[in-house]
Amino acid sequence: MAKLGKRTRAAREAFAGKQNVTVEEAVSLVKGNAKAKFDETVEIAVNLGVDPRHADQMVRGKVALPNGTGKTMRVAVFARGDKADEAKAAGADIVGAEDLMETVQGGKIEFDRCIATPDMMPIVGRLGKVLGPRNLMPNPKIGTVTMDVKEAVEAAKGGEVQFKVEKAGVVHAGVGKASFGEKELVANIRAFVDAVAKAKPTGAKGSYMKKIAVSSTMGPGVTVDVDSATAAE
Repeated sequence: MAKLGKRTRAAREAFAGKQNVTVEEAVSLVKGNAKAKFDETVEIAVNLGVDPRHADQMVRGKVALPNGTGKTMRVAVFARGDKADEAKAAGADIVGAEDLMETVQGGKIEFDRCIATPDMMPIVGRLGKVLGPRNLMPNPKIGTVTMDVKEAVEAAKGGEVQFKVEKAGVVHAGVGKASFGEKELVANIRAFVDAVAKAKPTGAKGSYMKKIAVSSTMGPGVTVDVDSATAAE
């Protein structure tokens, strides 16, 4: 059996016997044990009572975290003419049309969010096999296929988080950095959980939110009491 390092042993001891804690206690534990040499991301995973193989049980959406994510978001926009200029002025990192399509087809994907104007979708549609598996495909349901590229770019740059349930029925996202204050992280977590709750699909039966866990990039996770995560501050 592999020998555990000092940091790993200390983290396990700190988390021992602490499950289904309040959001505040979970944040305190995670922050206190984020000991890596970089600013770790605080991550949340929500286990949902849905089967995403059925269309009426698909969960996806977006949320503007009140305190941002702490991450620099690289944004690409498929647009032409005035809309391309609007995207650049709003702070988009990459703007293009056929040229951008060829870049992506060549395997060069240097962005975290992809936005497109509706007239660009015939071009973007050819990239489904490349962008789809990376959850980068523009979608009107989450505001990334839009004529208001300025608002979409600014939202992405301002800390908007997109989420989509995975095959196992889990939704996860980064909700801040370990360097954030505890109150900031608590507010972000509750905002994310609230958005997932509001995205409950019509086909969901029984218990919707089964389990919530919070962790840092290199640290162990702790389960959070669902009622605490959904309670108003």
